[in-house]
Amino acid sequence: MELKSKMAVPDIKKLSATEFAERFRNESISLGPTFSYYCAIPPLTEMESREYLNEPIAALPPSIAAALPKILLLLVPYLEKKNGKPTTGRTDLIAMERPAETKLVWASAWDTKKGHVMAFGVKEQEMADYHYHLFHGIAVLMSGAISEEILTAYASLLRDELNAEVHGEVDEGAWRLKQTLRRSKTGVRRESKAFVMYARQSFIDTLTLFLHGICCDIDVETGPRQLASRHMRKRLELLRKHFPPPKGYAVFPEDLKN
Repeated sequence: MELKSKMAVPDIKKLSATEFAERFRNESISLGPTFSYYCAIPPLTEMESREYLNEPIAALPPSIAAALPKILLLLVPYLEKKNGKPTTGRTDLIAMERPAETKLVWASAWDTKKGHVMAFGVKEQEMADYHYHLFHGIAVLMSGAISEEILTAYASLLRDELNAEVHGEVDEGAWRLKQTLRRSKTGVRRESKAFVMYARQSFIDTLTLFLHGICCDIDVETGPRQLASRHMRKRLELLRKHFPPPKGYAVFPEDLKN
């Protein structure tokens, strides 16, 4: 499929992300039944089109692609927090010039009556970081759409880890909630609020890694807060069971040999 790129009109100055999406939605280009996009940066090269759009979408497991709502992807120069306040998606601003560091946002997402919108500030953003934010946004959507079977299986795996006092997590969000859970009195004995919050964030962080790994050759940074590889593998195997990758893609390197 030949991908085209649209240029934003020159007089756009800090429209809200919501206003921008509605203004250019009808000019977006379809990428299939789920995704469409509008590009407000200089025309994408063929390689950029593959890296920003074709490759990450093609790498999505079919069961995940089928569960997603319609998604409009906005590729814009920069995103800015309105008045420097914490980002809420809808209130972020589209900026043509780089905002101050304290106001800079790399990704934003929100729901509309016409579907879900994901906006990305791509100027100066590394492609690996863009892919991370894209897959994280998809993982957030999936966290509200997974079946009870998957949720129960993942929660059971987390309980086994917690009972065995397994150290570490996949990302910072789940790490912080894991520490809160460990300090709580209820722990994992029941569906406490602390456990539910931790399980959801852990699922999002792990699914982000899972999707990113299917699409791209990535390295997991080691560190004192990183989940040990054997426990990471168990989580990824669980996700692979429920979300098999598309034909020709693999979760683990050895899968490609089979």
